[in-house]
Amino acid sequence: MLEPLRQGLPPLDPSAASSAASCALPARYEAVREARAFTRGMLGQWDVGDRFDDICLVVSELVTNALRHALPGDADCRTDGTAPVRLHLMRWNDRLVCAVRDPSHDSPVARTPDDCSAESGRGLFLVDAFSDSWGWYPLAGTLNGKAVWALFRLPEGQAGL
Repeated sequence: MLEPLRQGLPPLDPSAASSAASCALPARYEAVREARAFTRGMLGQWDVGDRFDDICLVVSELVTNALRHALPGDADCRTDGTAPVRLHLMRWNDRLVCAVRDPSHDSPVARTPDDCSAESGRGLFLVDAFSDSWGWYPLAGTLNGKAVWALFRLPEGQAGL
C-alpha cells in the first residue's frame, strides 16, 4: 500500500519506520468522531508535537470526504463483514502519513472555495493547506477502491519515540 507514497519523495527507510496503526470505520457520519478519537490516541503516543492539530483536522476531512463522496447508497448494508472505510496512520522518524481507504474508484476532486460561505467543498482545500503533500492512488489486487493520503513532515527534535 505504501509504494505510491514513495514516488516523488525521498526514500523511506523501512528500518526507520517506527509505528503504524489502522482502524475500520463504519458507514455513518459518527465515524468521523471515532477517527478523530483514534488519531488523537495514536498521536499522543507518538509525540508529534505541533503537528497534532493539523493531522487531526486532515484526518477529519479525509474521512468525511470518503463517507460523503465515496460510498455507494447501500454501504451500511455490507454482508461481508468488512468496513467500507479504513484509516491508516504510519509514522517514520521524520514524517507521518495518514491514508483513508474507501471503495470508490473515482478520483477526489479538489476545489478551491469561491464562496467563503459555502457549506461544503473545502475538504481537500484544507487537506492541501494543512499537510505537506497529499495525493491518491487506486488500489489493486484484493483491495478495491482507492486510498487518499496526506503526508506531514515532523520536526527533527521529535525523531525519538
